[in-house]
Amino acid sequence: MGKRADTEILAGAEGTDVSGPPGSRIRNAPDLRLVTLAKRRQTILDGMLDAVGAEGYERTSVRTVLDRTGVYRQAFYDNFVDKEDCYLQAYDAGVHRVGEEIAAAAGAEQSWRGKLRMGLGALLAFLDAEPDVGRALIVEVHAAGPRALAKRGAAMRRLTAFLDRAREEEGGEESPPPIAGEGIAAGIHAIVHSRLAAGNAGGFSELLPEFMYFAVLPYFGADQASAEMQSART
Repeated sequence: MGKRADTEILAGAEGTDVSGPPGSRIRNAPDLRLVTLAKRRQTILDGMLDAVGAEGYERTSVRTVLDRTGVYRQAFYDNFVDKEDCYLQAYDAGVHRVGEEIAAAAGAEQSWRGKLRMGLGALLAFLDAEPDVGRALIVEVHAAGPRALAKRGAAMRRLTAFLDRAREEEGGEESPPPIAGEGIAAGIHAIVHSRLAAGNAGGFSELLPEFMYFAVLPYFGADQASAEMQSART
């Protein structure tokens, strides 16, 4: 983490009073110990996702994460119960980070299709930039056990709920069955999962036009889906 990131962490840390130059006090200065602990915990979370994405959940151990991050074993167990606990917390942090990028990209859009186009674009760009993290979140979650799969299920339900809001959009020409949103979410997930599992490390953003066609078609018909696909290509 560079100087800029360190500065941002310091700026956002909880303030305390510390001594400054003789005769002065620095108010609301960060507690450097808390900053260090927070940075170390984040380093472990990042290292867990990187390791799981590169080597697989089953082959990743606490030692794997320690070797990747240079963190002491005690620091790991000061923050996490075991490997599973660390992965679950890393999964939550990773999903939150991706969600923030999607929200930032889609926030200015007013229409369902605009939000979907920008949000999907942000997700696919993230996978292009960090395929190992994508693999850790999308592929290896299946190996991490029922608690991890429950988190994945909750994320998929949120996606399904958003997709089915297309019914509220003006101009809808079709009335697809209730399962439509779930089917679109599952289809997109299956394609991304397959490519990540095969070791693909790029080309995800190229899927946006077809994904938009696939998502728009059940709600708005073939003509509007084709127009949306063409718009996403340009």
